Amino acid sequence: MKENIIATMMAALFVTSGQPTPVPTVQPVVHEQVVSTRSMSLANRYPVKSVSDVFRDNILLTIYYMTGKVTEPSQINWDEIRKPMHAELTLQPGEVFAFHDDVLPQYRGKTIKTTHSHFNGAEGFLSDGYLYGDGVCHLASLINWAARDAGLNVTSLVNHNFANVPEVPREYGVSIYATGGNSATGEAQNLYIENNKDRPVTFVFDYANENLTVKVTEK
Repeated sequence: MKENIIATMMAALFVTSGQPTPVPTVQPVVHEQVVSTRSMSLANRYPVKSVSDVFRDNILLTIYYMTGKVTEPSQINWDEIRKPMHAELTLQPGEVFAFHDDVLPQYRGKTIKTTHSHFNGAEGFLSDGYLYGDGVCHLASLINWAARDAGLNVTSLVNHNFANVPEVPREYGVSIYATGGNSATGEAQNLYIENNKDRPVTFVFDYANENLTVKVTEK
């Protein structure tokens, strides 16, 4: 009799009001695959160290603006910006990354992510005595290289072959110039990357030991 009572109680644990016990939903495992990786030293942007340091700072500040870690000049803390960093930018299928917001007509109306900056003194960018924002072309060139390796749709109309971009092959050099007013000059001197895949892609930025790495991953 005691054994029958225990069996009845155990059965009741697995059946409620005559309905079968729900089977737990198994969530699919999402894997990230690295499809391209490119890197360059930020200590080697120009033969003169003081100028190279300006290039480095402007590159890092651009990433801070792009990922929303800085949204206005009052938030700039150079001691923080120069520390090791990890940042990500994800493009959904069909989304476009434009290096700045002067965009060619064929990209207007699309969902665009950008750096949210124009690389000028008013936004906190530094000058090496020649112009404000020196170094951002080097960042654009590295991103261009990684994006093309990943098989994404890339448009870059003006090459940076008028000046060397150390550690980046000349064919991937990108000239960047932003006017903030959709001028023909700004539209042409831009970098456009469209996610032509059926899954999200993420640009992963890692800075440590004076080295900047850009990885492109797919989910």
